[in-house]
Amino acid sequence: MNAENIGRSPLRSRSWLGERGKNGFIARHHLRQSGLSGRQFDGRPVIGIANTWSELTPCNIHLKGLADAARRGIQQAGGTALEFPVLSLGEPFMRPSSMIYRNMMAMELEELCRANPLDAVVVLTGCDKTTPAALMALASVDIPSIVLTGGPMLNGRFRGRPVGSGTDIWRMTEALRAGDVTQEEFTEFESCLNRSAGHCMTMGTASTMASITEALGMQLPGGAALPAVDSRRLVLAEDTGARAVELALEGLRPSMIMTREAIENALVVNAACGGSTNAVLHLLAIAGRLGVPLSLDDIDEFSHAIPLLVDLMPSGRFLMEEFAYAGGVPALMKELGDLLHTGAPSVTGRTLGENVASARNDDPEVIRPLSNPVQPAGSGTAVLRGNLAPDGAVIKVSAAEPHLLDHTGPALVFDDLESYLAVAGDPDLDVTADTVLVVRGCGPRGYPGMPEVGNLPLPKKLLDQGVRDLVRISDARMSGTAYGACVLHVAPESAAGGPLALIRTGDLVRLDVAGRSLDMLVDDEELERRRAELPAPVVASTRGWTRLYTDHVLQADQGVDLDFLVGSSGDEPSRSPF
Repeated sequence: MNAENIGRSPLRSRSWLGERGKNGFIARHHLRQSGLSGRQFDGRPVIGIANTWSELTPCNIHLKGLADAARRGIQQAGGTALEFPVLSLGEPFMRPSSMIYRNMMAMELEELCRANPLDAVVVLTGCDKTTPAALMALASVDIPSIVLTGGPMLNGRFRGRPVGSGTDIWRMTEALRAGDVTQEEFTEFESCLNRSAGHCMTMGTASTMASITEALGMQLPGGAALPAVDSRRLVLAEDTGARAVELALEGLRPSMIMTREAIENALVVNAACGGSTNAVLHLLAIAGRLGVPLSLDDIDEFSHAIPLLVDLMPSGRFLMEEFAYAGGVPALMKELGDLLHTGAPSVTGRTLGENVASARNDDPEVIRPLSNPVQPAGSGTAVLRGNLAPDGAVIKVSAAEPHLLDHTGPALVFDDLESYLAVAGDPDLDVTADTVLVVRGCGPRGYPGMPEVGNLPLPKKLLDQGVRDLVRISDARMSGTAYGACVLHVAPESAAGGPLALIRTGDLVRLDVAGRSLDMLVDDEELERRRAELPAPVVASTRGWTRLYTDHVLQADQGVDLDFLVGSSGDEPSRSPF
C-alpha cells in the first residue's frame, strides 16, 4: 500500500483518533498507554482482529498463532492491528447447546465492531457456531471485513486406518453398545482420533461453514480446507491481514459480497460437498441479516439439482486432509463451473470465477467431476412438509439407509430426550425395525437451544438384531458429522405448539423423501381434539440470556435467529461518551 493512499477513503477510526479536542485526546492517550507510538494512529487504517480463541474451545486453541500472523500482514500493509476477544462457542463443553449462544456471539461481535474505532475487521473462527455467528454479525454491522477459519485437524489414525471425528465416534459408540468392540478398544480409539489442533476433519458443520464462507466470497481462496497445523495457513493469515487493510481503504463491505448470487453459490457448494444440515439454519439466518430472500423451498431446489462431488465422511470415504491436497474448495468450484455464479464478487476484489480460474483438481477420486459424481443430484438435504411439519423439516439423503427414505411405520413417542435415553437399553422396549422413533421437546425453545441430538442412539434391542438405521424424527438438529435416517428441524417445534406435540405412540407415520412429505396418518378432527388437550408450555428460564433467547427466538424455518436481530443496522458510530 502506498503511503499517499492512506486515508483516501473515509476511515471510521478518524472520528475517534482524528478528533483534535478532548475526545480524541482520550482515545489516543489510552493507545499510548499500551506502548503504541503516535505513528500508529496518524491516519492509517485501524484493523480489528476478532479472535474466538479459548481454552474452552479446543478446536480454536491455535488461533493465537493465526492472530499473530494476521497482525504481521496488517502491519506490513501499513495498518494498525488491535486484537480483541469474542465469545467462543465450543461444541464439546457448552450446555445445553452451543446453538443457544450463536446469536449471542453474533450480537456481541456486531456491537464491538460498531462501538470501537475500527476501519475493518479480521474474524478468526473455527468451531461450528463461531463461523456462522461471525457471518451474521458482519452482515448486520456491514463493516469491511474478512473471515479466516481455523482449518481442520489432521486425520485420525486407528489401527492402520484413517478415522474421522464425529462420524467414527457415532460408529464406535454404537459398536460399543452392541458389544462389537471392547472398552479397551474404545479408549484406544479415543486417544488417537484428534491428533492436532483444528476443527472436525469430516465434512461436519465446521468444515461445511468454512467451505460456505469461501463460496460466499468472505474468505481467501483455499482457506477452508488447509489443515490447521499446515504452515501455509499462517501465510494465509498474513495475507488475510494485509487484505483487510486494502478492504478498509476500498470500502468493500459484506453487503456488496454476500448477495443473492453468493447465497446461491453457497447452496451449490454445500450440496456438492455433502454439507451439514446445520448449514440450512445458518444460511437462513445470514440471509435474514442481509435482507436477501431465502426460503426452505429455495434450499431444497438447489439441493435437488446438485450431485455430490466430494467423497468425504460422513457421506463418503475421505477426510479434509485429502480434500485440501486435492485442491479444496477452489478445485470443487472449478469442477462445478457454470452451476455457479462465477461473476459474483469476493473479498479478494476479484470475482469468484477469477479466483478459481487457475485451480486444479489433483485427485479426482476425492473431488469428482460432474460426469462421475459420488452420488447423483438430490442426495443432499431434502426439505419435507406435511401435517407433522407444516413449516418444514429436513433430512440428509446421503446419510440415510436408502430403504428408509420411503417408509411407513408406527410411532414410538417420547416427550423429552432423557425419557428416551432412560429406556434405550431396555431389552423389552416395544420397538421393531419398522418403528418411527419420535423425540420432541428438543427445539429452539423446548430444550432450549436445539441441541445436536437428532441422530438418536438406536435402541439396544435393535442393535442386538443387527439393525443399524431407523427413522428418527425430532425438532432437534444433528451434528454434520453424523448419519442416519434422521428427520430434523421439524417446524414449528412442539414447544411452540407445532403438530409434533400432537403425535402419540402407535400413530402411523409416513415418510416419503422423493415426494418431500412427512405426515402422521391421523385425521384432522382427532388432531384438533388433541390440540385442545395440550398443556400450557413451560418457560425454560425466568432470567438472563436463556429468557431473552426463548422469548425472541425464531423457528427453524427462519434460521433460529432472534426476531429483533433480523436485518442490519450498519457501522455508524454512536454518540460520544465524553
